[in-house]
Amino acid sequence: MTLSEGPEVISAAQAPPRDEPKLGLALLVIATAQLMLVLDATIVGVALPSIQNSLGLAAGDLSWVMSAYLLAFGGLLLVGGRSGDIFGRRKVFSVGLVVFTVASLIGGLATTGPVLIGARALQGVGAALTAPTALSLLASTFPAGPARNKAMGVYGAVGGLGSVVGLMLGGVLTEYLSWRWVLYVNIPIAVLVLFGVSALREGEREKGGIDIPGAIAVTLGLGSLIFAINEADTEGWTGGRTVGLLAVAAVLLIAFLVIQRRSTSAMLPGRLFQDRGRIGAITVMLLVGGGMAATFYFLTLYMQVVKGYTPMECALAYLPFAIGMVISAGAVGPQLLARTSERSVALLGLGLATLGTFWFAALEPTTNAWAVLLPAQLVAGFGLGLSFVTATIVGVRGVAPQDTGIAAGLINTGQQVGGALGLSALAAVALATLDAGERTPGPLTDSYTVGLIGAALLYLLSAIAWAVCVRPAEREPQPA
Repeated sequence: MTLSEGPEVISAAQAPPRDEPKLGLALLVIATAQLMLVLDATIVGVALPSIQNSLGLAAGDLSWVMSAYLLAFGGLLLVGGRSGDIFGRRKVFSVGLVVFTVASLIGGLATTGPVLIGARALQGVGAALTAPTALSLLASTFPAGPARNKAMGVYGAVGGLGSVVGLMLGGVLTEYLSWRWVLYVNIPIAVLVLFGVSALREGEREKGGIDIPGAIAVTLGLGSLIFAINEADTEGWTGGRTVGLLAVAAVLLIAFLVIQRRSTSAMLPGRLFQDRGRIGAITVMLLVGGGMAATFYFLTLYMQVVKGYTPMECALAYLPFAIGMVISAGAVGPQLLARTSERSVALLGLGLATLGTFWFAALEPTTNAWAVLLPAQLVAGFGLGLSFVTATIVGVRGVAPQDTGIAAGLINTGQQVGGALGLSALAAVALATLDAGERTPGPLTDSYTVGLIGAALLYLLSAIAWAVCVRPAEREPQPA
């Protein structure tokens, strides 16, 4: 079966004329939803000490405020994407937003730890329904070519910026209002997004139902994998619980692949993997997700532990990273894609990301921020912006209209799982370089730079994977 072929589809209602105001509103709706979902993974992190003091959470339970969201989000992404393909993307997108909003309200009102953790898990469910359908709605709303490339550029920029914005916004809200506002802030944003859903074009959807055995296997398998990664942070990769969870994840994910080969309504159609470029895009998102998570982690530790920055100063210090990403993904990237191949643009971006992150190896306890920290962030952010927009475009390019949801789910899953796995692995490597009890600025900085060099190597690996998977002349440049 070719990519242009697919199962029986149901034509969506005729979309309104694609005038510029309508497209502008559609992009605003999708970008705002994506920003809200991505920043929620980090905005709560800044507020954790306040949450612990307010609710009396034990140190061992505090990590679940973050992990519950990531587990549900990462584990259900493929199910969320497939649900949009079958039941309608606008409907699933809206349901996800409502679930996310209700969960944010419950979390903000929580008076006990278990209620907050449950609300965070419910937020993850809403995010898993919303995130892949947002990307597939973007692909169905914007016509292929420069218009879609510009929209993908904005989407890629806010997706990459979400973590940085979350750190900054979390610091402001926690310091000047209350930790509860890191959850309440989602409510007005989600309500405004819901009012703009009518601007989105539904596209075609697949006739049939969800492969229930496959959905259960992949959800529990991905959830077990993310859970194992979180456990590795506390008890190590050789701990009994970590090894057991990894074994469960492997068995479930293998079972999922077997189910997909035999199912008549496979949740993950094999036709999605006939395109080498899409395989390259998913691989890049996996590796880049790990590199970015590790970069933010080690830079934050360096700025706050070694340099003594306050949370607000640390948040403001990330501005060069944000500026570089906005310029490249939102403006330069689409222009380059109109003039040259996707292969070249992504290789340029990944090369700059590698260079900028290797630059962090020059950090010392007494290093002036203007000499290393800020310019290196600008270069790395610019390169990652190019990489995000290009990988996202290639990941959903050429997909049958009824499969855009699951393709978007794969892209999002790669980034989420990659972030969790990359951070855990590089944190363990960095920790191994420290002597027991050593906490002086020099050795700590050396440990952090080891982790940052590891992040740079992940970007380099992603560039190699892209060069192998995407052929030099796979696509002609698009007209500007």
